[in-house]
Amino acid sequence: MAPQRFREQFDQIQRSMPDVPLAMGPDDAAEFLYEKGVVLARDGEEARVVEDTVREHFTALAGLDAGRVRRAGPETNRSGITRIQVGDPGEGTGGDPAVAHALRSLRAFEGRAGRRLVSRNHVVSIAVNSCPGDEPVPVPRTERPNPAPADAPYDPGSAVGVLVVDTGLMADYRSYPLLAHTRGDLQVKECDDEGVLCQYVGHGTFIAGLLAAVAPNTDITVRNTLNDAGAILESEFGEKLFDAVEEGGWPDVISLSAGTSNGRTDGLLGVHAFMEELRARGTLLVAAAGNNASATPFWPAAYADLPGWEDSVLSVGALRADGEHGACFSNHGGWVKVYAPGERLTSALTGIETPVPYVYQHSTFDACRFGFGYACTCQTPRHTGLLSEPGDAPAKPDQVMFEGYAQWSGTSFATPVVAGLIASHMTAHRQTDARVARKALLAANTEYAEVRGAHVPALLPPTWRPVPVGPPDGAA
Repeated sequence: MAPQRFREQFDQIQRSMPDVPLAMGPDDAAEFLYEKGVVLARDGEEARVVEDTVREHFTALAGLDAGRVRRAGPETNRSGITRIQVGDPGEGTGGDPAVAHALRSLRAFEGRAGRRLVSRNHVVSIAVNSCPGDEPVPVPRTERPNPAPADAPYDPGSAVGVLVVDTGLMADYRSYPLLAHTRGDLQVKECDDEGVLCQYVGHGTFIAGLLAAVAPNTDITVRNTLNDAGAILESEFGEKLFDAVEEGGWPDVISLSAGTSNGRTDGLLGVHAFMEELRARGTLLVAAAGNNASATPFWPAAYADLPGWEDSVLSVGALRADGEHGACFSNHGGWVKVYAPGERLTSALTGIETPVPYVYQHSTFDACRFGFGYACTCQTPRHTGLLSEPGDAPAKPDQVMFEGYAQWSGTSFATPVVAGLIASHMTAHRQTDARVARKALLAANTEYAEVRGAHVPALLPPTWRPVPVGPPDGAA
């Protein structure tokens, strides 16, 4: 069964996509979300093969309506993907037999073709079982960011271009000095009708602040591709990635703290065209490995392990606050190529001009939800969340006030730390190729951490302050 927080987040994302019925997969096991009743295929001949094969398969089976199989458009786009409706999406979060049978019907064709022809339409997100790993915690204005700002000047002539594809910037982000040279899209909606911060608002601003702290000589652009609860359908995501890079030109580095698993080892059909274009460019994609505490590949980060993308994609896992071991929530495995601090980092969440309230959405747990024994963010600091309590429960959700800084955890935030270290290396060594800088940085690195018994490369910013971690409150 799906874990508590996954179900809470499912409801949150479903509300942000009221016209898109969603399901949990595979088989309600809560590894990913996808659009009910719809599959994806490549444009042209492959879409026709998928449509005809599914219709023939459904005709031979009782209980499946072959008449529902039809194109759900668009016919052409830069991602080269067509949506095909294969069933009635209906209501609820349960199984989706139409999509399951549609995928099964193409197995023989895929075997002969040697590649995938059909896919679910997954939800790509910064939330649910991806990023972030917890909810933000207020930090006093007197506390310094962590990592602290590096002592390096900003030079517009040599600044490294970094694109952050995420939620938008907070309206008063320029009140945070480190973001003086940052530009991009604003968050569409920051607060609800009661003036309370919406969930995930500030995610992109927090990431930009981390980048600017680690690498001050950067020109950071933030695109609000993931404004709606930090989620977007795979069928739209590839197109939005093209939009993000084409608006200002291909940057040196892309920092992406979003993705999804899909139960496969060959990538996402909906972003494949973008990934092919990325490979042909000089841009380096630094991508979050996700927060499922799983070895299952998480895309697009796991492209770092596919032949042909080794140089153009770097996948990033998160270390706990002391930097010695992996954070409880971090994905792991051979496809995760590097780890960086990602637990309880401090950066800008909002501007400092106007304090703003936030109501916690998720309750903390009595024990680590992933079975770890240290004082992880699953358990501390304690708070009661709105979505975790039944409608008639007497407990009230906790409310806090943000006045600029926050502490936040997730592979979402280890990712811009690594992107910043690569940008800083480019500046220090007058390197103009981010992929070459990535190789040189990893080759010179001497730090390692332990993640589930494996010794892995750990990139630790010079200005990052490790925090000792002990047992949970009340434990021996």
